[in-house]
Amino acid sequence: MEKQSAYRKTSEIVRRYDFNFRKRFGQNFLTDEGVLQQIVSSSHITENDLVIEIGPGIGTLTRYLCEAACQVAAIEIDRDLVKILHETLSDCKNLRIVEGDVLKVNLCGLAAEYGVSDTSGSTASSGGLSHEAAAVSPESGQAFRCRHLKVVANLPYYITTPILMGLFEQHVPAERVTVMVQKEVADRMTARCGSRDYGSLSLAVQYYARPEIVTLVPASSFMPSPKVDSAVVTMQLYKDKPVQAKDEQLLKAIIRAAFGQRRKTLSNALGNAPQIPVTRDQTAKTLTALGLPASARGETLSLQQFAQLADALADLIRA
Repeated sequence: MEKQSAYRKTSEIVRRYDFNFRKRFGQNFLTDEGVLQQIVSSSHITENDLVIEIGPGIGTLTRYLCEAACQVAAIEIDRDLVKILHETLSDCKNLRIVEGDVLKVNLCGLAAEYGVSDTSGSTASSGGLSHEAAAVSPESGQAFRCRHLKVVANLPYYITTPILMGLFEQHVPAERVTVMVQKEVADRMTARCGSRDYGSLSLAVQYYARPEIVTLVPASSFMPSPKVDSAVVTMQLYKDKPVQAKDEQLLKAIIRAAFGQRRKTLSNALGNAPQIPVTRDQTAKTLTALGLPASARGETLSLQQFAQLADALADLIRA
């Protein structure tokens, strides 16, 4: 299959279809073959895998995925691009193009249609695609059996966190998620405790997965060139989370409060959070009991320490 990875080929498709880039969808097409190959290799895709691609664009990366995987389901929100994909990738027989907003598509149901099981060994459920997505997927009646799920995505800044949290919190049965994001977002996803970039996104990602920056991607690698550089991040999802909190929702609320008022101490940040029923003094005493300074700020606590704080406060709230 001819790959649409060269700048010339991408320009040809854009010109042939008179395609207009839409800023609201964050459309920037990757044209660097080396980066395309790194995305596929870092995703550890095998011939037994289903790959869900989010935001395929004109299908530059999609061809590589189709060559490596058992089946590929590409989710695209732009109807003009869906038409282009159906024509330019018509020779990719293991490709299914799903038109829809990824935030509204039932990814667990989509995985289940291909026989992908979750980490417990049971087939992923949730009833299939939304009506909108199913309506543009005439191949959905075909039976495919894939052993594992990998997710690959090129994510615009404004929607990065909602998509990632949707994948994690809905327990989409993916073994690995590989994303192209703005470099500053990649730095935040992989940041360690105490660093400048460490924050709620770091903890949210690292609660579910082990993130790693694969490569940096200059703006010149895209058409059109964005204003900032990007990075490819791959995340190996945990079968067992690195911490086990007594109250997961409380843990998440504490983390959000801690970094929602980053300059405040944890005692003040949590005391000001109406959804966390503890006082400043109670938080300060709890921190001291855990061997932490009463004046500690959120960026100084590791995920493990946040979990310990959440468990101690959970006991205090129940008392």
